Amino acid sequence: MTEPVLQMRGITKTFPGVRALTGVDLTVAPGEIHAVVGENGAGKSTLMKVLSGVHRAGTYEGDILFEGEPCAFRDIRASEQRGIVIIHQELALVPYLSIAENIFLGNEHARRGIISWNETLRHASALLKRVGLGGEKPQTRIADIGVGKQQLVEIAKALSKKVKLLILDEPTAALNDQDSRKLLDLILEFKSHGIACILISHKLNEVRRVADRVTVLRDGRTIETLDAAEATEDRIIRGMVGRDLDHRFPERSRYPGTHAVALAVEGWTVRHPIDHERKVVDGVSIEVRRGEIVGIAGLMGAGRTELAMSVFGRSYGVYDGGTVRVDGREVSTRTVPEAVGHGIAYVTEDRKTYGLNLIDDINRNISLASLTGLARRGVVDEHAERRVAESYRRSMNIKTPTVFETVGRLSGGNQQKVVLSKWIHADPEVLILDEPTRGIDVGAKYEIYTVIDALAARGKAVVFISSELPELLGMCDRIYTMAAGRLTGEVTRAEATQEVLMRHMTKNVREAS
Repeated sequence: MTEPVLQMRGITKTFPGVRALTGVDLTVAPGEIHAVVGENGAGKSTLMKVLSGVHRAGTYEGDILFEGEPCAFRDIRASEQRGIVIIHQELALVPYLSIAENIFLGNEHARRGIISWNETLRHASALLKRVGLGGEKPQTRIADIGVGKQQLVEIAKALSKKVKLLILDEPTAALNDQDSRKLLDLILEFKSHGIACILISHKLNEVRRVADRVTVLRDGRTIETLDAAEATEDRIIRGMVGRDLDHRFPERSRYPGTHAVALAVEGWTVRHPIDHERKVVDGVSIEVRRGEIVGIAGLMGAGRTELAMSVFGRSYGVYDGGTVRVDGREVSTRTVPEAVGHGIAYVTEDRKTYGLNLIDDINRNISLASLTGLARRGVVDEHAERRVAESYRRSMNIKTPTVFETVGRLSGGNQQKVVLSKWIHADPEVLILDEPTRGIDVGAKYEIYTVIDALAARGKAVVFISSELPELLGMCDRIYTMAAGRLTGEVTRAEATQEVLMRHMTKNVREAS
């Protein structure tokens, strides 16, 4: 058998009050694509931070052997010098520097302290061509290219460090299907050149497409390592959550059309915030009844998020017309406080930027949207605030020892539960959910689906925006489709299939071609 490029033995990592890893083992062969999967909080990212030196030697127990030699990395630079490079889910690029500057940041082509720009641009061009970005100029600012291309720039940056083992943490979480396919094809190409890869992903279809082996973690422990032939989706899920998920979506009673209309948006039109000639939402009209979950489907750039954000306090773009009615009464939603005051809540797709205060604790984050209800004479009752946070910690199964834990230290799934708790506590009549399960494992997804169903059962109106068509089909009573800022279809639950939705989602695109 070929000597493994990496062996991690008995890795144990403890934080104050929490044991994140307990005796974890991981072995990666040369040129292998090895997937590491598990629920949010299972220890995947912590294990990779141990491997890459983010958690330095001496702060954990266990052994790391790379190319047969024991390693004790004191920092991330030490691991990179051995050829281990990690690309985190949150891209570490400087938006106002050029592509070339980002690729060689901290690893500059310099002589006697002076950067050689000719050499920098020449090498950057070669690396861009290698990752499929040959058409991009290395002088282009990172801020001027899309997320998919930024992910490829991160990989070019890794290649500049003569990578032997590439660690990708949720690399396709923010990418559309086309960019995801390009990235996975690139990983397969690296394999053909002998570069080993560790892939962390919640997208099991992608894992099964490219992985040679799959290691499953649960509660900080290694459950099993499976060869590709054994790694069926059901087997992986059973290992991740410790049980079979025969039904991916909770059962609930649906009574579409039998309740009053809670939200009606009519003729809603919004222009781009910079290019005022361009309509990003064009005359859209939708309605949602109490107790109903209504989906909005569309490809990237269809206008789904723009619609949601502009209805919620005109948080995006330039308003150009349309009305909002709540329970039949026309209301003004010119500002976020006005929208909240009329019973509308919005759970953003970007929880880290818009949904949470990452440097504050769970306690404060949950109470943020409804402080007046916890205040006496203008002063927040801290005991009441803590009781509320504790109740949501238990009911939402937020995995943390205390509500005073900093939100930025939670896993993605637990952060999403905090965002939901914040808005559920505000007790809205209309809840707009924008990609509520993005980057979250199947177990946490089921818990969030259950919460959403419970809200609908209480008579709340739910708007559900998702890029995952099976999710929309499993959760929604009706589904609207959008393309190029326009509404292109409305499909009932009985009529809806992925093929029908895709036909409506591409209607404008096909008509224009």
